[in-house]
Amino acid sequence: MNDKSVSPLRGQCLCGAVKYEVDAIGPRMAHCHCSMCRKFHGAAFATFGEARAEDFRWLEGEQLLSSYRATNGTVRRFCSRCGSSMTFAPADDPGEFVEFTLGTLIDPPAFHPDAHIFVGSKAAWDHICDQLPQYEAGRDSKRLD
Repeated sequence: MNDKSVSPLRGQCLCGAVKYEVDAIGPRMAHCHCSMCRKFHGAAFATFGEARAEDFRWLEGEQLLSSYRATNGTVRRFCSRCGSSMTFAPADDPGEFVEFTLGTLIDPPAFHPDAHIFVGSKAAWDHICDQLPQYEAGRDSKRLD
C-alpha cells in the first residue's frame, strides 16, 4: 500500500503545536489491540500508519514531543502540551520507518487499515466487526480469523 494521491498528507496534534507531513503511507496500516496501546490511547485500540523515514517530516513543534519508553523497550512519543499520541517505535527500531497515529491526520488517506494486531490481548468488551485479518500478536504471529 502506498498512497501518493494526496501528497503530502498533513497531520497535527490536538492543540496544533506539533505538525508533520508524510509523502506516502505504507506498506502497512493496522489497528493495534495490545494493552499498552489501549492504555496509552484510552480506547479499545490504536490505529497506526507506517511511512518510510524519508517520507515523513516534522513541520513544527518537534521539540514539544515527549517520549515514554515502556518496560518492553517500545517508545511512544506524544505532544507535551495536549497529550496527543503521535508516534510509536518498536524496541529494536532500525529507524527505517515511522509509525504514526492515523487519527492525527488532518485529511484521511484514501485507503484503510489492513489488519488487526495483538488481538490476543484485546479488551473483552471490544468486538471486531470487519473482515480484516486478525493476528494473535504481530503480523508474524498466528492468524486468528
